[in-house]
Amino acid sequence: MKKYKKGDILKIHKYKHDGQIDRSWNEATYLDEDNDYMIFANYKSLVIEKDGRTWRTKEPAIMYFSKKNWFNIIGQIKKSGIYYYCNIASPYIIEDDTIKYIDYDLDLRVFPDGSFKILDRGEYQYHKKKMNYSEQLDKILKSELTNLINKARNKEYPFNKNSINYYYNEYKLVKEEKVTN
Repeated sequence: MKKYKKGDILKIHKYKHDGQIDRSWNEATYLDEDNDYMIFANYKSLVIEKDGRTWRTKEPAIMYFSKKNWFNIIGQIKKSGIYYYCNIASPYIIEDDTIKYIDYDLDLRVFPDGSFKILDRGEYQYHKKKMNYSEQLDKILKSELTNLINKARNKEYPFNKNSINYYYNEYKLVKEEKVTN
């Protein structure tokens, strides 16, 4: 796999199980990598929906793409605190400087006070039936949701302000560097 350096810009493509692209982001700035995650950031990134509609992200986000688990975690930096939006998704691949993964609908929203909510169960059930998710896949996805909930409850990395703040400061430095060069 290509070695990225801090500040490299990649794209993100989110697919559904049937192979159809569902949404794309035009920018994910590479920040770091460890044994478990590749870490990116973006702010005001252009998002393109499958129907062609476009919008821009509203707040800075630090994105953790898991190397081992079936999820990715987005720390959203809002005035009222750090919110986490977690996607149950296939492990990512990178092709042509684009992060690609299959989204499996189930999402976990974690609020600044540590409370959380599971989102999109109906959409998951609909796509599970429509796209014929196997029993094995269903078990993996539900197990990963439980794993994610436990990480959030226990405030395990990356569910902590220090990590988000550290990478947000790194992102700001990268952006400042690009402006001055």
